[in-house]
Amino acid sequence: MTETRKIGLALGGGAARGLAHIGVLSVLQEEGIPIDIISGTSAGAVIGALYAYGIDSNGIRNFVRGLTRKRLISLTDLIPSRSGLIQGEKIKDLLEDAIGTDIMFTDLKIPFACIATDIMTGEEVVINQGSVLDGIRASISIPLIFSVATWNSRYLVDGGLVNPVPVSTLQRMGADFILAVNVIPKFKAEIKKKKLKGPGILDIIMHTMYIGNTLLVRYSLAGADISIEPQVMHIGSGDFHKADECILQGERAAREHVQEIKMRLGIS
Repeated sequence: MTETRKIGLALGGGAARGLAHIGVLSVLQEEGIPIDIISGTSAGAVIGALYAYGIDSNGIRNFVRGLTRKRLISLTDLIPSRSGLIQGEKIKDLLEDAIGTDIMFTDLKIPFACIATDIMTGEEVVINQGSVLDGIRASISIPLIFSVATWNSRYLVDGGLVNPVPVSTLQRMGADFILAVNVIPKFKAEIKKKKLKGPGILDIIMHTMYIGNTLLVRYSLAGADISIEPQVMHIGSGDFHKADECILQGERAAREHVQEIKMRLGIS
């Protein structure tokens, strides 16, 4: 059945929580569940692009394990502009180390698209041509944190504002069976976990986005055949140093759905 059906994987945004996508990919890979098309928003765009390029889940895991606190600080090129605090070029340099400088969407082994938001019009922008690094840079541009990205004469920010889990993108790309991974926690539960510690600036900005798109997340997931939702409420938006815990939660969530996925796809 999988020979005639295109299986799509939508990876949602969620900052550090997006590292759980690696665990999901690890299980799908281990269980022999193929992925024919990938879409990603924000953190999901980063992980999705690496996988689409041909780096397997173990390779991506090793890549993110290098994101120590010291390494992350070195990536914050604080050059305040009119539109954000971080320029974002050092993050592009980091990704270049993994996939190279001049990688285009046509060079990827798996068809891939990432999502950004036109901050001037509020429109969703699907990026699936040109430079992969430029597409990722636009998709991860958290408002006020990153300076606005420019692409095809448009001013772009994080795609999570308009399509936090890009299932609809896969539908337009021809996917017949869609797996969606959502790492955005339910907001009330998030507040409960953070109450004693108090939020940092990244938490505040991310929570602002979550409040605005709580219903949008559910709407985004509506077209998925199976939704995988790792339990990452205890992971902060900036806790990239907790990669192993995020990955573990992704693995656990994916394993809960393996049998259903195989049954529906006719995989033994």
